[in-house]
Amino acid sequence: METRELRYFVAVAEELHFGRAAERLGMAQPPLSRAISQLERRLGVTLLERTNRSVALTEAGAVLLREGRAALDAVAAADRRTRRAATGRPGLVLASKAGAAGELLAKLLDAYAAEPGAVTVDVLLCGPGEQGRLLRDGRADVALLHRPFDSTAGLDTEELRTEGQVVILPAGHPLTVRGHLRTADVSALPDLPLPRWPCADGTYPDGPGPQVRDHVQLLQLIALGRASAILPESVRLHLHDGLAAVPLPDAPKVTTVIAWPPHSRSQALATLIRTATTL
Repeated sequence: METRELRYFVAVAEELHFGRAAERLGMAQPPLSRAISQLERRLGVTLLERTNRSVALTEAGAVLLREGRAALDAVAAADRRTRRAATGRPGLVLASKAGAAGELLAKLLDAYAAEPGAVTVDVLLCGPGEQGRLLRDGRADVALLHRPFDSTAGLDTEELRTEGQVVILPAGHPLTVRGHLRTADVSALPDLPLPRWPCADGTYPDGPGPQVRDHVQLLQLIALGRASAILPESVRLHLHDGLAAVPLPDAPKVTTVIAWPPHSRSQALATLIRTATTL
């Protein structure tokens, strides 16, 4: 298979509409349809069930979508890492969710900088669930992820810490005087709905509330009395006077891990990982 064919198929499989996929690819629809049909003939399988009104993935198509995304990410990663290597400037790119694990990240960067032979670490702050994609397509060398919300499939990982979760409420809300709450209590707050995360990679729970891009925006909405949120316990370190945290003993534990591509052979990355696990 050619990467061009995979790009065509992934676009159709994600859009489930040939017209929208063609527009996304910047091409006409007839050659796109022919390319997909040719791919099916060569593989000897049906990838898409087509009717006049709909397009649906077959089981084989779902497999190729998953594998195709991984293959395209690998090609993009090879391109980016090769170009970076040619610059002759050693360095690492670390992806982390904006507003999360701030204290741990600061300690890690300080400790690594003190290591012999440490290189520059550029921090790439991103939205929820984006760190894995940045690793897989080569935009980052290493990332801080949070299980069970972030997918670590296909990555090597080391666990750094495990913590409980809390619900973040506006200061002064009647429930903030409670010693603890249940997750069912939080979902029953119609005036403070949980947010919606624009997350393409991961399993962040979606609520009925406002869509948010990152934790900074979310905390501001909570302070304004427009939302609530269930977040790892360590977020307490970043709360200002307009916010309060109440423990949720029945919420799943969150484990922060450091993750990297399994084929990496970077000595600088190995030193960074060793520093993280020591911390």
